[in-house]
Amino acid sequence: MSGMFEVGEATSGGTTTKVFTNTPPSLRAVWELSAAHGDAPYLVYEEDRWTFAEAHVAVARLARRLAGELGVAKGDRVAIAMRNYPEWAITLWAATSVGAVVVPLNAWWTGPELAYALGHASVKVLVADRERLERLAPHLAGTPVATVVGVRTGDAAVPAGTIPWADVVADDGGDGTGLPPVELGPDDDATIMYTSGTTGRPKGAVGTHRNVTAHLMNALYSATQGAAAASTAGDGNGDATGDGDQAPAPPPTATLLTFPLFHVGGFHSFLLPYTAAGGKVVLMYRWDARTALDLVEREGITALGGVPTTLFELFDEARRQDRPGALATLTGVASGATLVPPALVHRIDEQLASKAAPGNGYGLTETSGAAIVNGGADYLARPDSVGRPISPVMEVRIADPLGNPLPPGEVGEIWIKGPTVIRGYLDDPEATAAAITDGWFHTGDAGRLDEDGFLHVADRLKDVVIRGGENVYAAEVEAALYEHPDVTEAAIIGVPHERLGEDVHAVVRLRDGATADAAALRAHVAERLAAFKVPAVVHLTGETLPRNAAGKVLKRELRERLTTVASE
Repeated sequence: MSGMFEVGEATSGGTTTKVFTNTPPSLRAVWELSAAHGDAPYLVYEEDRWTFAEAHVAVARLARRLAGELGVAKGDRVAIAMRNYPEWAITLWAATSVGAVVVPLNAWWTGPELAYALGHASVKVLVADRERLERLAPHLAGTPVATVVGVRTGDAAVPAGTIPWADVVADDGGDGTGLPPVELGPDDDATIMYTSGTTGRPKGAVGTHRNVTAHLMNALYSATQGAAAASTAGDGNGDATGDGDQAPAPPPTATLLTFPLFHVGGFHSFLLPYTAAGGKVVLMYRWDARTALDLVEREGITALGGVPTTLFELFDEARRQDRPGALATLTGVASGATLVPPALVHRIDEQLASKAAPGNGYGLTETSGAAIVNGGADYLARPDSVGRPISPVMEVRIADPLGNPLPPGEVGEIWIKGPTVIRGYLDDPEATAAAITDGWFHTGDAGRLDEDGFLHVADRLKDVVIRGGENVYAAEVEAALYEHPDVTEAAIIGVPHERLGEDVHAVVRLRDGATADAAALRAHVAERLAAFKVPAVVHLTGETLPRNAAGKVLKRELRERLTTVASE
């Protein structure tokens, strides 16, 4: 394969992986290349509209402020804690362009959860909106944060010394879009993205510039192959599996971002490739199907991705309003971040009259986003599969307990290798060694490959519930339940849910004489954890929870019981 997607090899940390040889060396390089898009629309939020040229001016001003007065040096950590505002993207590009490591924080977290990550990542500068600052106010003094920048704070009380956003992007008399000088290489750290572990404490997945830009190249390769397939399918020339070097230029693109930017689905899979390709990114404060339908029509959205819940709701709203034309500009609709019901792919194909190619993806924070994809005719033919590797530089293996590859049809643990696999977990060499072997990331998920190389996810080995695309780790919620004095046993189970993929249920045995009810236990958890982690249902039982010989709760048995009850 030659041209843009020429494949070679690179060695990092003693591990050799396949790479696209023309991958940009850093996120700064990606941002600098995007200047060519000039006055094309870039970020849209309500009535705010930014062109690429305007964004480049703001990024340069903030970058100069970070590297100058705020003293941010290469390797320092800059955290972002806010909703999907345009300022999120501006901060990302400015911070990474001066060599800082960006720490995207989950906007749904509570104050203590946010403060933990700030301390664990040794964050120097925090850029946060009003709501996050209000949550953090009682806890900020205990963190290493030296500077706070407030975004859209209005007249709210913010921590003393908070610098208004307008000040950090004000005209500084500098050189237009000139960025401070810094030497960056592919193996320099770029991001720390938090993903919880079964211990209940979030782990910081450290991504390098190579990891993130490799995902960009994967996304561009996948899009190019899709364009080539559409072209050959339309002219009857047959094979659509060429290297894509001669694919037709795609039309101007626009996406409505439904994933949060702190998630790899929002940042890596959408913001990054749309920035590189000159696409328009339309942002929402929070998901609302009615608003989303209006935006798809008004902004001419061509591609949309989201968890099954959001897509079902959007299609339902279009039917409810009898506005099929509102979705007419869509040419691609993808889902992921949770188990995708096969019914969704058929719904996309039916309601959009086969004009929009359905898609699905499988990946993790540790693989910098989707590593396996299924789309178009392949997805319609195999709606129960997440697909094949997204590009020639990614590999998938089904491994036995010793790490040996298993043949097609046999179920084992899904392992993934490629340049997008993170370098490891922050300050946690044991977890890193347990999760990565010679560049292969152990996903903790069980699956099988069919004879054609399509991956089918069978079950999760990790004890995690994926609720509407958000990971809810059982140990963390169980720990919160066990803090209640009336609880003697607790287990968190994921129960299938039509819209969310799964919902969080708790099975709790109370102490003798206890008076707590389900509502009280849910309120107890809500005081300690983000709302999406609070059990939707608490099942109270007087029986000891089923356990194996080693004393571990038999969650599969509990799940079967709850699933049966939910379906009745």
